[in-house]
Amino acid sequence: MRRARVVRYGTRRRRALGRRVLWTGGELLVTVGLVLLLLVVHQLWWTNREARAEAGRGVAALEREWAATGPSEEPGPQPDRPDPAPEPSRRPAGRPTAPDTPPDRSLAYAILSVPALGLRVPVAEGVSRGGVLDQGYVGHYPRTQQPGRPGNFALAGHRNTHGEPFRRLDRLGEGDEIVVETGAAVYTYTVDQVLAQTSARDTGVIRAVPRSLVHPGRGYREPGYYITLTTCTPEYTSRYRLVVWGTLSSMRPR
Repeated sequence: MRRARVVRYGTRRRRALGRRVLWTGGELLVTVGLVLLLLVVHQLWWTNREARAEAGRGVAALEREWAATGPSEEPGPQPDRPDPAPEPSRRPAGRPTAPDTPPDRSLAYAILSVPALGLRVPVAEGVSRGGVLDQGYVGHYPRTQQPGRPGNFALAGHRNTHGEPFRRLDRLGEGDEIVVETGAAVYTYTVDQVLAQTSARDTGVIRAVPRSLVHPGRGYREPGYYITLTTCTPEYTSRYRLVVWGTLSSMRPR
């Protein structure tokens, strides 16, 4: 005689509940993974696509404006006949003279080109993320000089995401050219120093006579016509800063 099978409904319910919990947990993990993947795609691809398009429009708009209106002002001093440089005692460290700022800080007013990197990008006033850097632009540090003027023309740009104009800044070396175009003139600077890594708080690198406060042997000691490019390092972090310095080597009116 066959024994009747006993069904334990409590055990069956517990097993069914366990399967539902596992299934729900798996669905949640997949959903979280997809959301994270979309965030990564947005940061690494979409922001670059949008920012590069915006930067391209900015460059094209400036070129059209300059072609239509001609030179906007007298060009700055020739590098081989510079204005008398102020005595260091008259220009205290950390207190550069006020720059000639563009009239509208919300718009690009210059174009930065680095032939060695195939880079051509607009320059706007300020280094805010939302208003300038996240648009794919390079930002001009307030209270530093304008291109072609005695002092330090200091710029910042993203190394990763939002157009990443300074992605390959670490590839620049001595002798490479940095070209800055304005409505008045085209200024060419020549790279002569690279600081591979310094503190994000190393404000000395953008002073009128740029010199690192963290690495005192790096930088300059005399007034001159300088350009400074800064970006975050290592890649995908903002812990340190990479700095490229150059000096004005030529200028031609537009």
